[in-house]
Amino acid sequence: MSTLSLTANAPDLERVLIIYTGGTIGMQASSTGLASSGGIDEKVEKALATLPIKERQQLPAYDVLSYSTPIDSSAATPMNWQQLAADIHNNLNRYAGFVVLHGTDTLSWTASSLAYQLQGLDRPVILTGAMQPLDVANSDGQGNIVGSLRFALQADLQEVAIFFAGRLLRGVRSTKRHTEADDAFITPNYPLLGSRVGDDFVYYTTRGLAYQQQGAPRFELPDYAPLANGDVVRITCWPGMAAWQLESWLGDARVKGALLQLWGSGNLGENPAILEVLASASGQGKLLAATSQCPAGSIHLGAYAAGHGVFEAGVLSGADMTAEAAYTKLVHLLGQPISNEQRRTLFVTSLVGER
Repeated sequence: MSTLSLTANAPDLERVLIIYTGGTIGMQASSTGLASSGGIDEKVEKALATLPIKERQQLPAYDVLSYSTPIDSSAATPMNWQQLAADIHNNLNRYAGFVVLHGTDTLSWTASSLAYQLQGLDRPVILTGAMQPLDVANSDGQGNIVGSLRFALQADLQEVAIFFAGRLLRGVRSTKRHTEADDAFITPNYPLLGSRVGDDFVYYTTRGLAYQQQGAPRFELPDYAPLANGDVVRITCWPGMAAWQLESWLGDARVKGALLQLWGSGNLGENPAILEVLASASGQGKLLAATSQCPAGSIHLGAYAAGHGVFEAGVLSGADMTAEAAYTKLVHLLGQPISNEQRRTLFVTSLVGER
């Protein structure tokens, strides 16, 4: 359930929809630590009211759509990603842009999923949050909301992005790098889409998807319910991993796909038993893909003999994709009513600038 409240702070500008899903930005202190609380619309209005008049006048008018039961982002599921995409889709023709307030733990996962669901997006969808609650003194939340609202009216920005700590990042390229720092998010394999420079918010147009995607939105809003019970797994390999351990995951009939995080440029070793497990799972039609455990750089399956067997076993290369982008892409493709061969082709194709 969700509620919509109207807050007109700049009626002469086009409107933006703020969607509050939960997270630290809307929390308050309690005897047991930070806890969810209501009234996000009042908190946002109060925070923005403290800005200098000139800065307030540069903000767009906005409405607030607040989820009645806030989502702890560490417990978010593909069904939450699906609901958020549906809310954006259902309000698309009413707003020039969208700002999603979200918990930081899985913010980059949600941003990646939204990018696949909202393919061909013709306006900004900006995700943000905060490392400190909005009503705490000197919270980073105020600046993150201000920047998100400003970029949400950037007509040339036609994709899902994250605004955090003065930087605009491609959502499907992002990952959380720090548990405490204000600049918690980075895009290790892609440059910034924009930045706050003094009082200005600068969008680097040539880095955006608008150059690559033309025409009307071609949203894909599949039903993720069949994948909501752990049907896609993520396995980070470790020294000494045995074939039976891998088999315990991939041999389960409930598993439809898996993201493997390998070493370096895509190495796993030449253990015949492990490669047989991978080949068997792939032969059963399970969608297997690999990325590197390294935060930056790309994998090249087959560049070393230690990775050649993985390629031969039918595992797809995730190139320089983040784990978030690769995992949510597997979920998205498995949610489509298409053949496994089509899924394999689409996985190694850049759909929204993810690779």
